[in-house]
Amino acid sequence: APRSPKPWLHIAEVVADEAARRGLRRIGISGTRWLVDSEVYPAAFDARGLAWLRPSEAERDEIQHAIMDVLVPGLEGPPRETAVACFQRVFAGMKEAGCDAVVLGCTEIPLVMSDANSPLPTLDSTRLLARAALRRSVGAG
Repeated sequence: APRSPKPWLHIAEVVADEAARRGLRRIGISGTRWLVDSEVYPAAFDARGLAWLRPSEAERDEIQHAIMDVLVPGLEGPPRETAVACFQRVFAGMKEAGCDAVVLGCTEIPLVMSDANSPLPTLDSTRLLARAALRRSVGAG
């Protein structure tokens, strides 16, 4: 961002700002293994004084499978239902561990998870980034 000649929005910073705006304190991180293993969200949350939680190693493997082997290829029926159950189980565990929301940190997760079926309130990173970009483009933030 400091080197960019154009305005810059960082998806994790946008999500962290929204979490702080909502008064959230501890955020679960979900997404591909590459994202969850990275410091992308932890760094943004740490900068705003927000606590965070990653899924366990086994849960990361399950989520990776659900995203890459079910949601990306667009499977329906039992595989998709199993993916939903996986996210619900992991998010319920995050809730039990003290999280008050979860980041849907992959564009495919909102295809099956939302506030309507999640045990935790969700922070849809793609939607939040799109809204921030729209606000910035019209000069509203």
